[in-house]
Amino acid sequence: MPLLPLVQTRTVGSLRVHALQAGLQHLDGGAMFGVVPKNLWERKIPADAKNRIPLGMRCLLIEHPDALVLVDTGVGDKESEKFTAIYGIENSPVGTAGPTQLESALADASFTTSDVDLVLNSHLHFDHAGGNTRRGEDGAPVLAFPNARYVVRRGEWNWAHQANERTAASYFAHNYDPIQAAGRLELVDDDREVLPGVSLRRTPGHTPHHQGILVESGGERLFYLADLAPTTAHVPLPWIMAYDVEPLVTLETKRRIWAEAASEGWTVIFEHDATNAFGRIVHDGRGYGCEVLTT
Repeated sequence: MPLLPLVQTRTVGSLRVHALQAGLQHLDGGAMFGVVPKNLWERKIPADAKNRIPLGMRCLLIEHPDALVLVDTGVGDKESEKFTAIYGIENSPVGTAGPTQLESALADASFTTSDVDLVLNSHLHFDHAGGNTRRGEDGAPVLAFPNARYVVRRGEWNWAHQANERTAASYFAHNYDPIQAAGRLELVDDDREVLPGVSLRRTPGHTPHHQGILVESGGERLFYLADLAPTTAHVPLPWIMAYDVEPLVTLETKRRIWAEAASEGWTVIFEHDATNAFGRIVHDGRGYGCEVLTT
């Protein structure tokens, strides 16, 4: 399967945005598609011999006049070799030691980790918030973006710290507790505009406090879906991951967001699609589908 370059750039009105490919992971296709039969989902994304499918970890960088904003941070560099093998993680350039792929993508977009002013987490699962921190010289986690403030939903923060047997495998405190310890964490309770034209939108289902990010400028809109629809194959309403803790809530969230996105012609960005970064939600009179956009 051909993979996208590290960086893909578009404009949203007067704002310049970059889709940054922060690495790959390979997860079980059945888990990724829930109740959808394999003979259907494998037509969209073929599985390997272990029944795993390739998934991107795509972050969004927004060049805003008031701040450089990064949405989600990939998996980071702190996990063990056993962990990376289990999840099929590829996170460094051509598999070699050195900077993470997110750091390489930032460099390709002409930025460094020190340039980032604001980090927005859709939620705190390890493949979305793992890059919030990195290994320091002594091996302890330190902030990966030393000049940034980090914005997280209060409900998601509490959910992460009350993980149970079903959810604990996705939440690692070293990805987010050091942010609070450093005094760089901002917890929010409601939908809001964090910068002019950059808004948080609650999109529950995958987790109860999952959120998407809406970018608006010059009458154009781009929406960061995160795990509401991880790939283009997940656009149809009933195609929902088994990882979602509230799948019927996901269904209704998709119905609500898709109606708005289709009627207003939003561009959407797919975090986990290994080949397609951007698309539009379309309705054909019977159901919803995706029109893939190329840059």
